[in-house]
Amino acid sequence: MNVISKRRLFAKADKHPDATVAIQDWFDAASAAEWRSLEDVRQTYPATDMVGMLAIFNIKGNRYRLIVRMVFQYRRVYIKEFLTHAEYSKGAWKKWLP
Repeated sequence: MNVISKRRLFAKADKHPDATVAIQDWFDAASAAEWRSLEDVRQTYPATDMVGMLAIFNIKGNRYRLIVRMVFQYRRVYIKEFLTHAEYSKGAWKKWLP
């Protein structure tokens, strides 16, 4: 998959140094993946959920949420948000819904 953009992902994650390794692991796995559907994603990340075109990944044992827009047809993943579990629970990510 083409992850757009690595710089944005790590800029958002910089506020949470304890998540750096987990984010790098996710980025490496996503970049190497050939995901064509949610079922493919769940083979690597079983707890992933979809809301519209947004995929919600649990990062670092459910402490963080990574919100991305998945465009399976073009093999692209667009980074939208990296949030703590508390921020996610407040609905901070819903601004990305159509």
